[in-house]
Amino acid sequence: MTEANGTPAGLVPVPEDEPDLLRDQFLQLMRYPRLIAGGVLLGLLGGAWLGLSTADTYVATSDVRLRVATDDPFSATQSASKLDMNTERQDAGSRRTAERAAEKLGIGGQEEAFLSGLQVTNPPQSQVLRFSYTAADPQDAARRANAAVAAYLAVRRQDTEATRDSMIKGLKNQLNPIAKQHEELAKTLTSTSPESDFSVKANLLNKITELNDRISKLDSLDMTPGKVIRKATPPTASDGPGWTLSLILGGTGGLALGLLFAWVRLVFDPAARSEGDVARALRAPVLGSLPRTDPDDPLLADDRDDSPLAEEYRSIAYRLAYDRRFADRRRLLVAAPRGSSRTAAAVAVNLAATFSETGKRVLVVEADLRRPFLTQELDARELSRPSWTDENPGGAADEEWPGRRRLLVDAGESGGFELVPGARVRNVARSLTSPETSRLVAEADDVHATVIVLTPPVFAYADALALVDRVDGVLVVCDPRGVHRAQLARLRDLIVGAGGTVLGAVMHRGQDAMPVRDNRGRGRKQKKGARQEPRAAEPAPRRREEPTYIRHEHDDQPTLGLQTVSLPPDRQ
Repeated sequence: MTEANGTPAGLVPVPEDEPDLLRDQFLQLMRYPRLIAGGVLLGLLGGAWLGLSTADTYVATSDVRLRVATDDPFSATQSASKLDMNTERQDAGSRRTAERAAEKLGIGGQEEAFLSGLQVTNPPQSQVLRFSYTAADPQDAARRANAAVAAYLAVRRQDTEATRDSMIKGLKNQLNPIAKQHEELAKTLTSTSPESDFSVKANLLNKITELNDRISKLDSLDMTPGKVIRKATPPTASDGPGWTLSLILGGTGGLALGLLFAWVRLVFDPAARSEGDVARALRAPVLGSLPRTDPDDPLLADDRDDSPLAEEYRSIAYRLAYDRRFADRRRLLVAAPRGSSRTAAAVAVNLAATFSETGKRVLVVEADLRRPFLTQELDARELSRPSWTDENPGGAADEEWPGRRRLLVDAGESGGFELVPGARVRNVARSLTSPETSRLVAEADDVHATVIVLTPPVFAYADALALVDRVDGVLVVCDPRGVHRAQLARLRDLIVGAGGTVLGAVMHRGQDAMPVRDNRGRGRKQKKGARQEPRAAEPAPRRREEPTYIRHEHDDQPTLGLQTVSLPPDRQ
């Protein structure tokens, strides 16, 4: 029984902690070192450009505190709201100010060049304008900043005085007719004049007095436009962060940019890049991850105690042995999604060696009838024991697969296992679905027997799907970088739809290259350009063990045992 998500019944999946998820995501980002290195390189180039562009530039700054024209500069009721600092800032950076400053500097006609180096800002919540000028020479930068301040103050004073003079002129234009009327009325008045004439004279006098007061007030205005609170001086150091800080900032920004590139690549990468991706796509656990090996290495791993590859195969076998879905039937189909079947074959034969190490009778069936190769990769000898075809006269002939041929594979100290080698046939589908093949898989009904079936890649041929309903348990062997998550999900749907169960997955890293072979069919390493020396004579093979039937005390079924025999001279 399994849950809907593929988890064995009775086992509650433990959610990953947030630090584990972050660590897994970070490790996945590290799978794109070129993108990260490219981002860092771009950042360093940007930092170098920043350091180079600011190495010979100097900035001089001058601050001016503005004020409005007033007749009483010490009055506490003077309001600062009369100043629109945004308007004043735009006026300070206008072309009119630049023309006056350029004229003062003797560079008339270069107003645009002058404005390109000028920057006027207003610190928040203040009546201060800050003039910053950038130039290649520190003396020139200070001189131009002070010239811009002086030009702005002069323009602002001129505008204020022009406004005052205009107001005074208007008031005088109002005053002159009233004063003339008052003089004419005063000449005609006598002691006998009516009281109304004296009242008119008094009103005219009041208007004259009011206008004179306003004119006097305008004449007494303090027209100072502002005060320079910091005069620009030649800077002692160039503007910018400097070479060291520029490179540090560029490298940091480049690293962030590289991580962003890697994250975008990870989001849109369809490949299964981690164990979590494979497990989620197959809805089955990852039973092991094989270390990187050389394609020319033999299929059977070295069974020494310190061999990490052999220990990894043992770990996978033990995890399968404790899985009730496999332990109940002891049938296993090993297949790869795509590519070559070499790594899947290595997994199949090493699992067989491990199971035989625990006392099981193991049968490996090479169901790859299109490109069989196990007999060339394994050290195997013909097995002389009765097979089920001898007891079933109506079975397949010797030349038809699976036939009567069986081989005994020597697995070193682990013992040995039987192999039904693959063979090229005319009709693959008929051979895989024949009753003889079903009887071959049914040998796992013996409680002391295990059957492992090796098939070609599922997406290359449908051979594996023809055997899924009889084998049930499927072990997927894949390179996560060579298969897409959608393909793994589709693979699981095909297996489940054919009546099977995905027991788990075994991951590897690019180990599917076929090895170079010598004339004896065995893999060997060959360097480019190396001369082929005459091959030395190989030592005599070790003594082989051939199975016989023995009985256990607790079981009435015959079980495969091992005995030592001597090989004939023609087979040594």
